[in-house]
Amino acid sequence: MFSPDRYVAALRFAAARHRDQRVTGTDLPYVTHVVSVAAEVIAAISLDPAVDHDLAVTCALLHDTLEDTQTRHDELAAVFGTAVADAVQALTKDKSVPDPMGDSLHRIRAQPREIAIVKLADRITNLAPPPESWSVDKRRAYRAEALVILDALAQASAPLAVRLRARADAYAAFC
Repeated sequence: MFSPDRYVAALRFAAARHRDQRVTGTDLPYVTHVVSVAAEVIAAISLDPAVDHDLAVTCALLHDTLEDTQTRHDELAAVFGTAVADAVQALTKDKSVPDPMGDSLHRIRAQPREIAIVKLADRITNLAPPPESWSVDKRRAYRAEALVILDALAQASAPLAVRLRARADAYAAFC
């Protein structure tokens, strides 16, 4: 099981770091996204004793702090430990490399299984109806990327793989 104290600490950290951000195309506070990812993770791992629940849920709540805020790896490590900071770093796309998604998936696969679970949950959550401003080409590319994630990480969680496949199929209606 996971620690409620650690959950609250991670949620507060994420909420503070994402304070002024909104979910793309909405007026919702960005923390709504990270809580949704955490909910997907909790649902998928609740009956799996082989999963480190604290690591999975903490990383779900913090997964975008390095990518989308001014948070540094060393700050995250000081508060939540090196394992969490390294996992969040693996979940962070490095836009300076030729294939940011491929690079990220490689780094995720080098992490414990819990981190792949977070990535699957993140993409499930992100496959909500796209912002109206997105072109059809961008929507198609985003769906295609979801299928790449599914192919690369499906073995981490059968329930999340099924959900991601269903979400990607439903998302096709927006393409």
